[in-house]
Amino acid sequence: MSVPADSPSAQTPGRKRPRRESARTTVLVVVAVLITVFAVLNVKEVSVNWIVGSAKVPLIVVIVVSLAAGVVLGAFAAERRRRNR
Repeated sequence: MSVPADSPSAQTPGRKRPRRESARTTVLVVVAVLITVFAVLNVKEVSVNWIVGSAKVPLIVVIVVSLAAGVVLGAFAAERRRRNR
């Protein structure tokens, strides 16, 4: 039983990854490290004032919730704009 030439097991084990893939992996690792450092540096508790009260939460939670809300609203606006064309 032979292995087809284009199957993953037929590739040479010492084959190097393409330069683009290596660069992408490097960028993703750097971004992950920066996000981790950013999160660790923003653990101070801050007071968040709501319409009916206030609460103390870590600053990173406020940042992440704000980022998520922005992404959701941006995606909604982009979808609505795309449909109106």
